[in-house]
Amino acid sequence: MEVWPAIDIRGGNCVRLRQGDYAQETVFAHDPVEMAKFWVSQGAKRLHLVDLDGAKDGRPTNFDCIAALVRVIDIPCELGGGIRDEQTIQSLLGIGLARLVIGTLALKQPEWFRRMCEKYPGKLVLGIDAKNGFVATDGWLETSSTPAVTLAQQFETSPLAAIVYTDIATDGMMQGPNLPEMKAMQQQAAVPVVASGGVTTLTDVKNLAEAGLAGCIIGRALYERTIALPEAIVVAGD
Repeated sequence: MEVWPAIDIRGGNCVRLRQGDYAQETVFAHDPVEMAKFWVSQGAKRLHLVDLDGAKDGRPTNFDCIAALVRVIDIPCELGGGIRDEQTIQSLLGIGLARLVIGTLALKQPEWFRRMCEKYPGKLVLGIDAKNGFVATDGWLETSSTPAVTLAQQFETSPLAAIVYTDIATDGMMQGPNLPEMKAMQQQAAVPVVASGGVTTLTDVKNLAEAGLAGCIIGRALYERTIALPEAIVVAGD
């Protein structure tokens, strides 16, 4: 199972939110570029970046910071947050990002998302953020009436790189992932599923790997040191 250390960027800082709540922010570092270098030094083989301002604003907001990070990091990086049009896709792939996570537009404009997947095969990730099993959008500020599994199945014939499945209820809460939901999504999805939200201990990493998940994103647990990245990589078999 792949391990993806998370770097969430807001206002140029490296932060973590609780349950996607912008009012519950903890700043862990003031330089995301240096944080990226640190995770690489700890053995990271890939990084999951989130432009939290972009997710809220509907457009990339920390572009310069992200471009600087990608320029000095020689491992694949993926980015989510505020990717709402093809020009943005081109710009972000152009600075060297390996793949892009798109959520809101996949739900609201599925035909557009299918076209983008065909045009950029293996470069786009379907970001499914779920609250009580239903898809949340617009930086988690809105909850739709679409079940998470239904959204995944809409794109089962598209050349997606992966699905990043985030359980909002557990995200940033340090209480463990929603293992049944994650396992069910991987079983029903036609592409690799990367679990996000609540990974707190090495046991959580082990459980996700044994459940067949293709990857897991680890955020707050790394910053609060309840998980050491080198140990997580070993446990995951990454």
